[in-house]
Amino acid sequence: MNKEMFSTKRTNQQAPLLAIGGSAGALKALLIILAGLKKDMPMAVVIIQHLDINHSKGLLSVLKNSCPLPVVSALEGHSPTKGTVYLAQTNDHLIIDSYGNFHYQQQPLEQVYRPSVDEFFASIAMHWKSDITAMLLSGMGEDGALGLLALRRLGHHTIAQEKSSCGVFGMPKAAISRQVMVEILTPAQFVNKIHALST
Repeated sequence: MNKEMFSTKRTNQQAPLLAIGGSAGALKALLIILAGLKKDMPMAVVIIQHLDINHSKGLLSVLKNSCPLPVVSALEGHSPTKGTVYLAQTNDHLIIDSYGNFHYQQQPLEQVYRPSVDEFFASIAMHWKSDITAMLLSGMGEDGALGLLALRRLGHHTIAQEKSSCGVFGMPKAAISRQVMVEILTPAQFVNKIHALST
């Protein structure tokens, strides 16, 4: 892969963003990651987890109990702010719009994995003006790999979950096979990386 295609310079008009995408088998990794975050975390955190709408409130409650930071629903029209964890709460696709705010949309209808990690990652690549760290966790299928590519092309830090720590290796495998990640890490290693990147 041509290293020259990746830029590393970003403007910093918004808080740094930590974007995490996952599906089947990702909950265990999410709990490890969220438990390891610090209260003075200088980043906004957004989680895109493939979701059965009937279980969204339960997932929010589980994540709240494991994290020292506030964990809230990503609400239409709100903007991610540092020190808060946001969870996509419907099976419509969550994106960041041109104003830097959350927006839910049904399109693309043909995207069966909902909310789509690819759609969110692509939107932040286009509209988020500060540094982004993105990790693709355990899950079935290939959702998220193309979004990671869009982010890496802009010089953002992209990470795929290491195989032995995954419940289902499909999504990280797709990213690794396309070489769109900078690193391959376990959830515990990811926590250490976030601490290093945010100091």
